[in-house]
Amino acid sequence: MRRIRQVALFIRTNFWIVPLALLLCWLLVRYLDPAPPRHLVMTTGSETGGYHQFGLSLQRELKTQGLDLELRTSRGSLDNLDRLTDGSGDVQLGLIQSGTEKLLPADQRQQLQGLAALYHEPLWLFQRKGNDIKSLADLSDKRVSVGSEGSGTWAVVRGLFEQQQDVARLESLNDGLWVQKGASASAAALLAGDLDAAFFVLPVNNRVIISLLADPGVVLVSAQQAHAFAARLRYVGELKVSQGLLSIPLNLPPRDLTLLAPVATLVANESFHPALAAQVLEATRKVLRDGNLLDPPGTFPAAKPMGLELSPEAEYYHRQGMPVLQRYLPFQLASMIDRYVVLVIPFLAIMFPLLRSMGPIYRWRVRARVYRWYEHLRRVDRLIYSGRIKGHYDEEVAKLRQLESELNHVDVPLSYAHELYSLHLHVRFMIYRLGLMQEEESD
Repeated sequence: MRRIRQVALFIRTNFWIVPLALLLCWLLVRYLDPAPPRHLVMTTGSETGGYHQFGLSLQRELKTQGLDLELRTSRGSLDNLDRLTDGSGDVQLGLIQSGTEKLLPADQRQQLQGLAALYHEPLWLFQRKGNDIKSLADLSDKRVSVGSEGSGTWAVVRGLFEQQQDVARLESLNDGLWVQKGASASAAALLAGDLDAAFFVLPVNNRVIISLLADPGVVLVSAQQAHAFAARLRYVGELKVSQGLLSIPLNLPPRDLTLLAPVATLVANESFHPALAAQVLEATRKVLRDGNLLDPPGTFPAAKPMGLELSPEAEYYHRQGMPVLQRYLPFQLASMIDRYVVLVIPFLAIMFPLLRSMGPIYRWRVRARVYRWYEHLRRVDRLIYSGRIKGHYDEEVAKLRQLESELNHVDVPLSYAHELYSLHLHVRFMIYRLGLMQEEESD
């Protein structure tokens, strides 16, 4: 019975920790990152374009992992950038050509983070046969399409001329000799003889590129100083195209060429949940594992070339692969464990010192049951030292005997019994002392 009372006292003494722990749990859960959504929206490109075809493959792969990817077609990189940075959060992922992010104001670029480079989209420069174009300088007196305004082609060509320190020529479109046209219009004009040359940024399997490569009236130009440009423009790479790689029967290209190549880039905005980065990138790796004519298997997804800063989660994936838990557990379970580990660590950090305080608080509470009686003894002491005890001996002795009787019903753990018995001795001493003083006064 005594043991039960002691346990009850311990619980009553430290019960304040229970509501505090509940409040702490509520606060941590309230401000913990929400669970990753199972629905994402990605802006791609035209239905027949490479971006949308990649999106369809990624959609199928993510579906096997329980993640629903909604695709929204667009006119290309610029549309995708507008959607990603409009602040609505309706779209979380997008495909853009590396380099087009330079067309955004700095504050809008900061809303985006790179996840991965996906595949090369070479910068093709085709010329009419017989024009003998070998470098950018040879375009000065030629009729050239430099890509439609704001397009990915325009962004790369502009970057090249900036490195040439010849932006003025580009801004004036070479006094009207150069034109800004989209890919299909540029190809038609080139084949019709209305242009001497045209720039394109398109994947190798695009129908425009296939048609130009197959036409004997146009020739693909090898990029001069490709390594120098790639070293200065971090969103493009140097790409070697060996003889016959694009078509063995037609022997295209007829000789080894070097191309500059931006890449299709997977980017995310601030509404993308970072916990999904590894899952999306792993699905991307499976989609791209076979590569293509220009990208050997296993080349992509990659961290470079990249015009945007990688997100921390994407950087970890490219360096270490999948997070450890996601390698062995289903994504939802691994995500839940990650989130609650984040919850448990601060909870324990706060609760540990509080739990350690339970013992001292209990000891203080037990001793307080004894020490509070000393206030009666101190009151009597003050009466004695002030001289006001005279004439009140019997009254104070009676109070002390009543106190002594009450102490007989005070229950404390055995480890604190010596303090209770010390109090008994002190009460008896005070009664004895008052008795002596009363006798002395009577004499």
